Amino acid sequence: MELHQIEAYIDSPKPQSRMKAITELRNYEPSLVVPLLKRRMHDQEFIIRSLVAIGFGYKQSEEAFDLLLDLIEHDRDYNVRAEAANSLTKYGEKGIPHIVKLFREDSNWLVRQSILAALGEMNYSETLLKLCILGLKGDDPVVQQSAISNLGQLANTPYADSALEIILEVANSKKVTVRVQVASALRNFEDPRVESALVKLRNDSDYRVVAATLEGLI
Repeated sequence: MELHQIEAYIDSPKPQSRMKAITELRNYEPSLVVPLLKRRMHDQEFIIRSLVAIGFGYKQSEEAFDLLLDLIEHDRDYNVRAEAANSLTKYGEKGIPHIVKLFREDSNWLVRQSILAALGEMNYSETLLKLCILGLKGDDPVVQQSAISNLGQLANTPYADSALEIILEVANSKKVTVRVQVASALRNFEDPRVESALVKLRNDSDYRVVAATLEGLI
C-alpha cells in the first residue's frame, strides 16, 4: 500500500481500515511511521491503540519512546499499557527504569505479567529478581505464578541462590497454583535443598502438585 493510501486509511471512520493502515506501516521507516501512529494513539478503539503501542516498539525513535511513556502513564486500558510496557523493553537499558516504575504503580495482572515475560527474555537478571519479589507480594495468582516461573529462569545466573531461597519460601503456600509452579521451577536448580522440597511436594494433599513434581521424573 502506498503511503498516501495509508494516510487516507489511518483517518478512516472504519476501525478495520485504520487497523489495516497501521499494519501496512511495517514497510516504512520510523521517521514516516511514528507521526502517523501518533495520530491514532488516542483512538476510541483499544485494539488500535494497542497496535500503535506495538508499532512504537518496532519503529523506534526518541519521539516513539516518549509517546510510549505517555501511554503507560495515561491510557485507561490495561491491554494498551501492557503492550506499551512490552515495547519499552525493546529500547533496552533506557526503558528499564520506566518499566520498573510501572510495575510498582500498576497492579493490573496483564501489565505486570507482560513486564515479567519481557524481562525474562532479556539480560536484566537483577531487575527481574526485584520485580518477581514484588509480584509475589501481590494477591494476583497469575502474576505470582509468572514470578515463580521467572525465578526458575534465574538458575544459571549470579542470582540463582537468591531466586532459589525465594522459591523455597513459597513452597508451603496455601495456594495450589503457587505450589504447582514451585514444583516446576525447582527442577531448574541443582541444590541439596531442592530434592528435600520436592519430596515434600510429591506428598502434597493436592493431586495437581503431585503431578507437577512427577513430570520432572518422566
